[in-house]
Order: sequence, then C-alpha cells, then structure tokens
Amino acid sequence: MTQDEKIRIARQLEKMRVDIIEAGFPAASPGDFESVNAIARLIEDSTVCGLARANPGDVEKAGEALKPARSSRIHTFIATSPIHMKSKLRMSGDQVVEHAVAAVRQARQYTDNVEFSPEDAGRSEFDFLCRIIEKVIDAGARTINIPDTVGYNLPEQFGSLIARLIESIPNSDKVIFSVHCHNDLGLAVANSLAAVMAGARQVECTVNGLGERAGNASLEEIVMAVRTRQDEFLCDTDIDATQIVPASRLVSNITGFPVQPNKAIVGANAFAHEAGIHQDGVIKARETYEIMSAEDVGWGSNRMVLGKHSGRHAFIDRLRDLGFEFSSEEEMNDAFRRFKNMADRKHEIFDDDLQALVTESGNRAENDHFMLKHLKTSTEMGTSPLSRVVIQIDGEEVAAEQAGNGAVDATFKAIENVLNTNSSLQLFSVNSVTSGTDAQGEVSVRLEKNGEVFNGHGTDLDIVIASARAYINAANKLYSQEIRIHPQRAEGI
Repeated sequence: MTQDEKIRIARQLEKMRVDIIEAGFPAASPGDFESVNAIARLIEDSTVCGLARANPGDVEKAGEALKPARSSRIHTFIATSPIHMKSKLRMSGDQVVEHAVAAVRQARQYTDNVEFSPEDAGRSEFDFLCRIIEKVIDAGARTINIPDTVGYNLPEQFGSLIARLIESIPNSDKVIFSVHCHNDLGLAVANSLAAVMAGARQVECTVNGLGERAGNASLEEIVMAVRTRQDEFLCDTDIDATQIVPASRLVSNITGFPVQPNKAIVGANAFAHEAGIHQDGVIKARETYEIMSAEDVGWGSNRMVLGKHSGRHAFIDRLRDLGFEFSSEEEMNDAFRRFKNMADRKHEIFDDDLQALVTESGNRAENDHFMLKHLKTSTEMGTSPLSRVVIQIDGEEVAAEQAGNGAVDATFKAIENVLNTNSSLQLFSVNSVTSGTDAQGEVSVRLEKNGEVFNGHGTDLDIVIASARAYINAANKLYSQEIRIHPQRAEGI
C-alpha cells in the first residue's frame, strides 16, 4: 500500500474506535518509517504502534517514527521456540533473554507503553516462556503478546497455555495478556477466542483476516463473536461495529483482495437467505435465522439515490457517510468529475461503485510520470488481438501497438513497450464491483523488479481500460521508488 492508502485505512480504523493501530515496521524501509510517522501525526483517538525486532536499531527507528503520536506504543519481539533460536537466531536461551530485556528497556526511553512478543510462542518450551516473560515485565513491558506464529495450536491447547502463563508467572498481574494468531489451520479466530476466555484482554487481528500465508485472526469475526455471545464472554470491545463493513470494503478496494461471498460478517452472502424455509422464517421473525443484525455491522441499502443530476454537496455527504474524507480540493474535484462521467454511462450507481471510484481517484497523483491518454483494442475470433496505447510521459505522448493472447495481454505488452519497466507481472486480479453487465471492473496488478513489489489498482466500466490503468498505476509507483532510492535505475524508464 502507498502511504496515502495506509493513512486512509488508519483513519477508518480510528473511526471504528480501534484501540491500537500497529501502523508498520519503521526499520523495514524508508517508506515504512515515513508511513508510521505520518499516521502518528494524524491519528488522535487510537494508540499508534510501531513494530521492532529486539535490536537497538529497530527500537530506535520505531521510537523516532512514533515521536509525533499523541499516544504511542513500541512492540518489540524475538523468537523463543527451540527451532527458531537454533536455526534462525543461532542464539542460546540466555542470549535471547538478554536481547529481549535490553530491547524493552530501550523502548521505555521513548514510551511507557511497551509490548513484547515471544515469537513462535505456540511451539516454545513453557518454562522458558515463563522465564523470558517475567524478565521483560520487570524491564517495563506492559503488554505481553503470545503469538501462534505458524498457526499450529488448537483452541483448547492455546487457551490452556494463556491460563497457565497468567497463573505461573509471578508478576503477570502487572500486564495485559494479548494473542496474535495465524490461520494456517483455519483456527486463528477460534484460538483467539479461547485465549480471551482464558484471560487474554487484547487480540491482534486484521480487517478481512488479511495476513501472511493463510492470514491472521479476522477482526470482524472476533468483535461480533464476543458481542453476540455475551452469555459466554465476560468482556466486550469498544468497537463501533457499524464501521466494520465500510472498513472491509475499503481494505478490499485498496489491496485488490476481494472478499469471498460466504465470508462471515462482511461477505456479500453473510445475511442473504435463499432457501424458502429460511426466507419464510426471517420474514416472520428475523431471529429465526439471523443471530445478529446486518445493520449492526454496517450493512445497509446498497442502492444510492445520487445520479447524473446530483450536486457536489450531496456527493460529498454520501461519501462522508461511507467513511471517506478528501485530503485536498483537487482530489475531491477529480472524484466528482469521475462520478459525473460514470453517471452518464451507468444507469444505477451503488455505494460499492463510489468506494471503487474514490479508491481509483486516490491512486492517481497529480505528478504521475505516466498517464494513459488513449487505448484501442481489436479482437476477432481466429486472429490475435491487437492493442494500441498512447501514454503521456512528462507531457509528451508516446504510442505503441502490440499483439497478444488476449486484449489485456496485448494491452500490457503495448504499455511495456512504451514504459520499458523491465519488471515481471506477479499478479493480475479482476473483480466485479457490483452485479450486472454494466458493473465496474476492478483490477489489481502487482509488478516485481529487483525484489521490490509495486501494487497497482484500476477501475472502469471497460475491463481492458481498468487493466491498463492498474498496470500504469503500478508503473508510476515503481518509477517513484526508483527516482527516490535508485535514481540511476530510473534512467531506462
């Protein structure tokens, strides 16, 4: 994600009343540092957290990035399982404890709010976990996070681990216990909820369950499970659940990862009833087949009354209702212009269309190096499709024509012929924003060059144009990165 995209998501999380936003890993790259720093400057109501390995350089970077935050936290971690200590860290147990304690003490120089994680705790030896956790609490950690880093644990086992740690560690009453579960076996939410029942009072989770490999615990499922089953849980969250669906849509649009229709809470079918017996029951009494209200999590009428005769004020108000704020007058004008163009071409406009439109506008920078000016494709059964593109490069228009295996393939080849990015296409994903043959096409493209990844996003009623925009959007990010960090590489672009 770009910095602007991360900021938009952070603002939505703040609107949802998330307690802590782990904004990034400041030591990972200059871009990560800048993003965490920008979010720290802007967020007022949530605590902004930076991640840091248990080494002095990482902790220092995190502390510097978080300086502007009204409320900050440093989250430092080091692996504690035998396989990680031996094969990855190549450290003894004593060395790991020493690094953990030193990192917590250093972090306390920047903030009183320090979190510590023993990475791969789910496969760590219990006595060693107790030892290192007791030491970091004495050093000043105030949150202890227990990660199931590889998604190995089962709910009863993981809940028991949390209960045993709280009971066995002498100074456990000085901290909040947290969990961070991965979904490799599809058990991240179940493990997290078992931990909450065992005494954990913080859950690290993600919108739509995004994360490495099979993902992380899903925020929407955690929140609504706890809230729906108050007969079992002795706690609740302060989350504004009506912001869950808007957050889900925003994250999906920005990352290009569509939400599967049967996804719990935020999937399109989560509150849909097809079977006749279900429909009859819901009509008579909603509670017969719905354990929560669709409105409670942000599902409402998907249809909007705005059309081509709607004014700017109504347009802006509707987007604000959906959780969008414009960062500049130019960005707002661009979005409104695109809305008017869409209204001329599309009879019915939905909230999802608006979200995709604003995401597309947010991806377009005024100083984009490359701009798509014209695209013409020709396809005929039995012949190779042809695509002709005209791209503006710093005010000068350059054209190219290429054949391909399909219209999109030909278009990408023509664009690459002009831009010469020398990158490889790692991902091409197409999603329909709404239903119907006039639905907007939403395309995500991922380019890779020299080990660096650049995500592009494009939308249009024409899927080929959306694809071209996504590719050029990724190419602009690639170019900006090359100019900023490797200016010598950008000469060929």
